[in-house]
Amino acid sequence: MVPALIVLAVLTALTAAICAYAYCKAYRRRPGDVTYKVLKGEDYDPYAERSLALIRAQAAVPYEEVSISSFDGIRLYGRLYLQDPSKPFHIQFNGYRGNGLRDFSGGMKIALECGDNVLNVDQRSHGKSGGKVITFGVKERFDVRSWTAYVAERFGKETRVFLEGISMGAATVLMASDLTFDCRVAGIVADCPYSSPFGIIRKVANDMLPVGDAVIPFLCMSALFPGRFSLFASSALKSVPNATSPILLIHGTGDHFVPFEMSAEIHRLRPDLIRFVPVDGAPHGLSYFKDNDLYVKVMKEFREDCLSGRFAP
Repeated sequence: MVPALIVLAVLTALTAAICAYAYCKAYRRRPGDVTYKVLKGEDYDPYAERSLALIRAQAAVPYEEVSISSFDGIRLYGRLYLQDPSKPFHIQFNGYRGNGLRDFSGGMKIALECGDNVLNVDQRSHGKSGGKVITFGVKERFDVRSWTAYVAERFGKETRVFLEGISMGAATVLMASDLTFDCRVAGIVADCPYSSPFGIIRKVANDMLPVGDAVIPFLCMSALFPGRFSLFASSALKSVPNATSPILLIHGTGDHFVPFEMSAEIHRLRPDLIRFVPVDGAPHGLSYFKDNDLYVKVMKEFREDCLSGRFAP
């Protein structure tokens, strides 16, 4: 009896230790400013200098600091670039362990060139926003609704907004696509999204470890506790079938982090509502730099088509 209790205690302690490590590795907020820390590696190095130059240029653009409280009491931070309140607002959401300024400097530049307004936000547990846990869009999708409520309250419920995200931010806006908003969502832009939180967690675990599937139960458990969310609570695959706003889906075919096939899978759900633009050879999150002419063209065309009512996939 005693040896059995000892074995049980050891197994329990080992499980708790692995879950704690998995939580810290995948979900816990990391401190520090990543604004000028661009991704490193063979895929990303050719674009580093251009990325940094654009980030620095956008960082010099004047903005108003704004903040709101999330549905669960977290203080969320954003940068408001107000040009003309009668024009659309582009609400932009950063990727995993990035921040709004770094990840959306290209999208911000395009929107401002159109004369529109930009609300560039740091997602919960990123940048200047509060929070300790990254929930891969599960809770973040409700923050999307909170930011639209802020725009509606300050500028009116008839205000037109575009919801835009990159990587995890792209998955977040797609996971929010079936929610009800306080203002008019003209369109949704998702650049290299994953199809589900569980799907991307499993993919990355298998990339990092030869026995990646063996750690999946621990990653799921650590999301529940101490993370207090479920990897299965929401996904783009669940939300997009019920979306009502036009969607622009952009994904590089050279993306080795979030597989291109994930966007293709999302597109197959609603080909009537989604305009899907593959960018040949673009690494993860770098379609803007890989083919800038194409990227700017499709972004501006999508904007015009949504605002004029001419949108077609």
